[in-house]
Amino acid sequence: MRKTAEYYIEKLGLLPHPEGGFFKETYRSNGIIKKDCLKHGYSGDRTFSTLIYFLLKGKNFSAMHRLKSDEIWHYYDGCSVKIVIINENGVLRKLILGGDLSKRESFQAVIPKNSWFGAELADKNSYALIGCTVSPGFEFEDFEIGKRKDLLIQFPEFEKEIKRLTKNE
Repeated sequence: MRKTAEYYIEKLGLLPHPEGGFFKETYRSNGIIKKDCLKHGYSGDRTFSTLIYFLLKGKNFSAMHRLKSDEIWHYYDGCSVKIVIINENGVLRKLILGGDLSKRESFQAVIPKNSWFGAELADKNSYALIGCTVSPGFEFEDFEIGKRKDLLIQFPEFEKEIKRLTKNE
């Protein structure tokens, strides 16, 4: 049986994510890092780590956003995913998450904390199922969606990528 996006959405109980795509948290560590041990402006204690399933399908994309924590994306199934990262120093990097090692795709991609990043499918007629691990653990208050106009002012040299991976609001 060939799996589809709808198969995974139903079987895994995925819900719409604010950045685009679908998700479900599958792990939240019981370990706690106290706020006074965190040095990156966290508003409170954080778990050691969290993990979600994340699915993109068709023309849907993961809109440019940033987190206060490092995030690791893990490839599971479907087509390749193109990830665009603009780090804290304004350097753009492109990665391909996928299963074809002969095409320099990778099963894992690390997005450093405070980097703006977004992702889209290599094949707009397909889907990709991935996992995302965040450490220290994810909290929505540590998540910021990029505003197109602000990102274009800050990084005009990356206009093409920003327009493709942001919502026109």
